[in-house]
Amino acid sequence: MSQSVRTRPEGSERALSEAYDTALLDLDGVVYAGGHAIVHAVESLATARAGGMHLAYVTNNALRTPDTVAAHLTELGIPTRADDVITSAQAVARLISEQVPAGSRVLVIGGEGLRVALRERGLVPVESADDDPAAVVQGYGGPDLTWGRFAEASYAVARGVPWFASNTDLTIPSGRGIAPGNGAAVEVVRIATGAEPQVAGKPLPPMHRETILRTGAERPLVVGDRLDTDIEGAFNGEVDSLLVLTGVTDGAQLLAAPPQHRPTYVDADLRGMLVGQPEVTEEGDGFRCGGWTASAGGERLELDGDGEALDGLRALCAAAWTAGGAGSCALDGGKALARLGL
Repeated sequence: MSQSVRTRPEGSERALSEAYDTALLDLDGVVYAGGHAIVHAVESLATARAGGMHLAYVTNNALRTPDTVAAHLTELGIPTRADDVITSAQAVARLISEQVPAGSRVLVIGGEGLRVALRERGLVPVESADDDPAAVVQGYGGPDLTWGRFAEASYAVARGVPWFASNTDLTIPSGRGIAPGNGAAVEVVRIATGAEPQVAGKPLPPMHRETILRTGAERPLVVGDRLDTDIEGAFNGEVDSLLVLTGVTDGAQLLAAPPQHRPTYVDADLRGMLVGQPEVTEEGDGFRCGGWTASAGGERLELDGDGEALDGLRALCAAAWTAGGAGSCALDGGKALARLGL
């Protein structure tokens, strides 16, 4: 089904925590960073939950089990049960289980999260290409995953064994900086074999299907910090999304976003779940939000007025996305963003 092209952020008279029944929250960059809770996250989530919103935590990281993630969140002050956590390991395990017989052996290149998810679906994790696996699955295995594991996957894939990947994020944040993610490991096997894996994680449909099956959400809101996973995943699932600016996405990337990367709403942090969202309206040749008016000039985006910086950003999004249409806006928004301190 084709979707209309979003040309501006939407407004909401109701608080988002009241307008949607379930928040599908990304973790790193949204709830925590470097293992520590992001400012305003704990109290914002507590308020949303107290108001009746179901909170589910959706991660592409296949290393940790839902129990481990839930324990970490609870330790941060966010009471969480294991069944509130949905991982790409669970999504890929379901995908595999639909294509191989129950009880099949699956060669695992990854960590405990994958093994637990496979067993949940009645599959048997094995360690060698010589164990007669019916499938190969790759997921992030942490910094100590050895080169021999990639070789083991390559041997099996080269023999024609179906190949699956939990996700293909090329990088993963760590306490010391950006490290290679599962996508980098997948590339090693791809180069060695010339094969292509079936991928389950965000932004692809198997991950969204897994979240809906496990949460029963009827009016879900995806909350994330990444355009190419969280927001594109919401687009593919045809559900609304809230981009928070506590993670990797900056103003310039947001203004240049193609249609599949344009969120429904934009806010600074998780407090945005607890309030309504201001409307962006057309005004002359531009767009107005709060005290700001933005328009597309000959070579750059123009911004006039004053007020809340986020309102200015929302107005700029409307001008940029309208100018970009079904593509990306190439106009320079640097000066306008600098005026907003973004």
